[in-house]
Amino acid sequence: MLRVSRRRKMRIALAFATVGISAQEASAQVPASPNTKLPAVNVMADDDSDAPSKKVKAPAAAQQISTPAASNSSDSSATVDSSDIAVSPTGTPESVDQIGSSVTVITAKEIAAQQRRTLPDVLKMVPGLNIVQTGGPGGQTSVFMRGTNSNHTKILIDGIDVSDPTTPNRTFDLGQMLAMDIERVEVLRGPQSGLYGADALGGVILIYTKRGYGPPKATAMVEGGSFGTFNQAASISGGTNKYNYYFNVSHFRADDIPVTPENLLLPGEQRHSNRYDNRTYSSKVGVDITKDVTVNLVARYTDGTLHYTGDAYDPFTNTSYPAPYQSGSDVDDFYSRSEVVWRTFSNLTNYFGINYSNSQTDNIDHVNLTGNSYYQGDRVKYDWRNVWNLAPGYTLVTGAEHQIEQFDGRQINEVFSGGGSFYEGQHTFAEEWNNGVYTELQAEVIRNLFVAANVRYDDNENFGGHTTWRVAPAYVIESTGTKIKGSIGTGFKAPSLSQRFQDYPAYFFYGNPDLKPEENTGYDVGFEQAIFGGRAQFGATYFRNDITDLIESTYDPTTFVSTYANVGKAKTDGVEAFISADLTKDLRIRADYTYTQATNEDTGGWLLRRPHNKASVTLGWTPTEKLLLTGAVLYYGDSLDINRATFENEFLPSFTVVNVAADYKLTDNMSIYGRIDNLFDEHYEIPDGFLATGIGAYGGIRFTN
Repeated sequence: MLRVSRRRKMRIALAFATVGISAQEASAQVPASPNTKLPAVNVMADDDSDAPSKKVKAPAAAQQISTPAASNSSDSSATVDSSDIAVSPTGTPESVDQIGSSVTVITAKEIAAQQRRTLPDVLKMVPGLNIVQTGGPGGQTSVFMRGTNSNHTKILIDGIDVSDPTTPNRTFDLGQMLAMDIERVEVLRGPQSGLYGADALGGVILIYTKRGYGPPKATAMVEGGSFGTFNQAASISGGTNKYNYYFNVSHFRADDIPVTPENLLLPGEQRHSNRYDNRTYSSKVGVDITKDVTVNLVARYTDGTLHYTGDAYDPFTNTSYPAPYQSGSDVDDFYSRSEVVWRTFSNLTNYFGINYSNSQTDNIDHVNLTGNSYYQGDRVKYDWRNVWNLAPGYTLVTGAEHQIEQFDGRQINEVFSGGGSFYEGQHTFAEEWNNGVYTELQAEVIRNLFVAANVRYDDNENFGGHTTWRVAPAYVIESTGTKIKGSIGTGFKAPSLSQRFQDYPAYFFYGNPDLKPEENTGYDVGFEQAIFGGRAQFGATYFRNDITDLIESTYDPTTFVSTYANVGKAKTDGVEAFISADLTKDLRIRADYTYTQATNEDTGGWLLRRPHNKASVTLGWTPTEKLLLTGAVLYYGDSLDINRATFENEFLPSFTVVNVAADYKLTDNMSIYGRIDNLFDEHYEIPDGFLATGIGAYGGIRFTN
């Protein structure tokens, strides 16, 4: 405990001092510099008739906004609305009406209006995404994008790759991220390895945290409600034309979350509710050293503890049942980046950065001693990026990076010998380096025809070289308010260190160092149409992914040995459609629908946890200038899953969840708010055997100076 306490105190200090290596990846970064604050985007002058036009009015389908344009969020930290700008498709800020890729932008204003407190709740309404969480807050959370696997989406926080090197799938647990300090989220769908490298096989999710601007500002909020919820957050921020700063502390607690279905309990067994506690500390600082040189520092530390009911196994019936005692998991994540921005000429900017991430997990299993383990993953990345505005309407982006990743795991194994068994510790350590170079051209080829094309080469220490690419054109017809868009590209998922080098001798399971990357070729094509003078928009996009060399576990019945192998292939395709409208200046509505067909090409069967149908409706209304009302409806269709007790495949029924929220501004410095989640107390499980939270009521108060 002394080691853990010292480790936490050191990381908290680093998060606030921002003296460690900080976070913002060169391949998709928005610097914290005062000179590059969103949503500013360089555009052509109106009287430059000889140059390609950058002033285009087209549908803004990328905006995931249901808050009325006339509303003013009482959360003063969420007043900058940059939903018409996207960074993720090209790595530089671009107007969404010029982007061919499918991207959803969620701003702090929308997050505050819907009163979402965790990242999974922020993402549930996004088209093309399916969020699967084992129970309520803090439960392990996965994202399935356009039917691809849960480890096929790359996730970046302030540009940092936050995937955990210690997990078998090398994924990030979305359930560990709070939303109180999020400025914007961009969900970029389709293979993106041409710009982002490994793991962006299905798409990318970029989270940008808040930055300071203007006079010194302090904010605080406190709220409570159902399931033993008690949350607090406080921040100080500010900035001038020479520097900016933002420091935040967030605390989330829920200590009475019913997750285990009662029908799974053994006779006479008591159900134990989950308990989750999360403390997050974050900071972001930018300083202009000279008019041409800026230094940016970012740091984030999360300490999350979850007490949950695990599973016990009955070897005679080959079934599992909820364990009579709770297990625990303690997660400590630290992410940071230091960056220097050097503007050498008026049209040339260089970015030099160092990323560092550290993920540590302590698992305590009170039922099975073999469940006790400790894992630590480290990643250091050095990167350079150059943005060159070649000419009006033409931008060239080039970059290079060097990354070193380490895996360090310790676990307890039960070893059988003669007539008995004994326990022994097992230590696994592995590391590898990866080098990457890429280039991208953004061009307005002719008036209103925008094209972004990139290519990237990665050289990995263990599996060698890999080339990926992407092309995304968009054409805008100004006279009709129409945008025609599409994209095609490739992606790959690198095999994790765990899959290659971690063994489980007690279970006759061994890693495979000869694994190859999983690969995908994907494309989409669609349109967006503005009507009624831009007050309403609708559109649809068809997508398809062809995935090969999927990594799956295999079993040899002659040796009783299991391992991983590249044996699978899958196809996913479907349609994403939307319609949005400003019914009045005080009333906005948006509806999204996604149809997904995700098929195992070897068996012809459905892929797990990917429903064919998903639909959502969001609504925002400001009946008075001080009152904001929002509502959201989410429909999730039937999906195939695995029975928690019998391990057999089964279909989970569809469900519909309704959320409502209200925010009232008492004074310029104080607001009260409340929400009801799952208004009609819909009972459902996703995945099977884990109850989603039922109806919950919450209320709070917010202060700002």
